[in-house]
Amino acid sequence: MELWQPDPGETLVARAPISFASGAASPVSGMRWFRDTARNDIQNDLEGWPPGPLYEARSATGSATRQILRGAVVATGMAIGTFLSMHGGRINGTPGSSPGTDTPEDRADEVDDFPVMWAAPGTVARTLPWQLDPARARANGCRTHAVVTDRRLVVVGFDYIKGAHDFIYDDFLWEVPRTAIEKVELRNFKTGLDTKIVFADGSWCRVSSRARERLTRYLIEPLDFIPLRSLSPAQRKTAEKFAARQGPDAQAPLVKRNSCGCFRIEVLAPSKTNAKFGHPGLNSLMDDKGTEIPITDYHPQDFLT
Repeated sequence: MELWQPDPGETLVARAPISFASGAASPVSGMRWFRDTARNDIQNDLEGWPPGPLYEARSATGSATRQILRGAVVATGMAIGTFLSMHGGRINGTPGSSPGTDTPEDRADEVDDFPVMWAAPGTVARTLPWQLDPARARANGCRTHAVVTDRRLVVVGFDYIKGAHDFIYDDFLWEVPRTAIEKVELRNFKTGLDTKIVFADGSWCRVSSRARERLTRYLIEPLDFIPLRSLSPAQRKTAEKFAARQGPDAQAPLVKRNSCGCFRIEVLAPSKTNAKFGHPGLNSLMDDKGTEIPITDYHPQDFLT
């Protein structure tokens, strides 16, 4: 494992998988486009990008037919589930809760079209690396992670070997200072995994991550970590003991006060990085006295993923 590391004095706060999103509505399902501000396709104008697939949105008639067929499949599944339930059967693999919704937030960009890059010439979004595009990256055996620090957002890429989750040799692909990011918006249509990152020059991208909360948390929340020297001796001891348990390469703990008054402790240990999921959430909670709080006493806002 050979991971990209921040500069001395720069704080690593998150690492998560990232790629351009894919359309989920029937007319654009599995598709994505790269647009200028006049909605022209610009993927052939992006410097250094290899050729990629050309998509065409499906007709309303075709989409309606697929919806009917999908509805029939769902109805059949529900009927089977009801039958099994009535006869004492059970179905494994029931999905958990998800922030996904069937209501589009922006029909023009989620149903009629699905741009994942919106960029005038010379803007930040046009500099994004082609490896973020699943259609191009997976054909080349590549995966991408986003690395968030207190100074910048970085994208790294590496050759992906299925099943070898600790085989990561990063190539630095792209970076942007945090000051160039105007806002980060969660997009919940269908999957609940998408995020729109808007840059200060007006360009934007739509990305997806199976660890969206980790990717976006510290691009949205202020980085108001409490210096360890400002904690009480008991709190500092608890935070440092938790960090020590995470591995010999664990960085100093990041401590924040949650809105409920509890203190969140987060630790990043590079050796815990996983090729599929990025860096896991290594976190704990303590009270004013520095006592770790059992997970059964967490408030809803205390849970991190």
